[in-house]
Amino acid sequence: MIRWFAPVAAILLLWQGVVSVTGLPPYILPAPLRVAAAISDNAGLLASHAVVTLGEIAVALVLGAVLGAATAVVLALSPPLKRVAEPLLVLSQAIPVFALAPIFTLWFGYGMESKIAVALIVVYFPVTASFLDALLRTPPPLVRLAGVMQARRWTMMRRVQIPAALPGLLSGLKIAAVYAPIGAVIGEWVGASRGLGYLMLLANGRARTDLMFAAVLLIAVIAVGLHLATGWAARRVMERQER
Repeated sequence: MIRWFAPVAAILLLWQGVVSVTGLPPYILPAPLRVAAAISDNAGLLASHAVVTLGEIAVALVLGAVLGAATAVVLALSPPLKRVAEPLLVLSQAIPVFALAPIFTLWFGYGMESKIAVALIVVYFPVTASFLDALLRTPPPLVRLAGVMQARRWTMMRRVQIPAALPGLLSGLKIAAVYAPIGAVIGEWVGASRGLGYLMLLANGRARTDLMFAAVLLIAVIAVGLHLATGWAARRVMERQER
């Protein structure tokens, strides 16, 4: 946490410096203290919308982890299927999330489901790609040992490859945790009545730039918090494997 202090302090000082030097009006670029005041004055409002966005992110991360891990295992077990599926996975990432968000809203409505779907798309690929790469890079000595013991393909996967690839899975989740809030907010921009993305649009319509910045900062805090949490989990797994 300490290593984050200097960059954050530098950004705040630069931000305040730009406001002071340029003299931009608050509705264009509010000063950090004005944004802090907006956070304090609207703490309850921000918290209520943050809970909704956090719920969407949490569900998307869980579903993305489960579906991504399952996909990676299936593709690792079936090289022919992997050759067919890999280009499709890459192609899916070439489609902008902004283009998919209206479609998901049309399919799933204006509730949490469409936002979860957008965030899930963002989460799914890094988890799948990272875990699949880790499964295929299982240390050869472990694979040879399992072969000497005449382990079946699924037994080798379950007992050898998956445990060895867990750091890769967590690495994918660490990346996905940063992008999941972006997916949820994009979904909220397209159509929602709750959430931090919706609050940003509401504040923009009322020229409450300070409240917009407050929502953006809260989204950033959520992303950093998820990044740190998944990083901590990855380190714990690595420590256990090294024992």
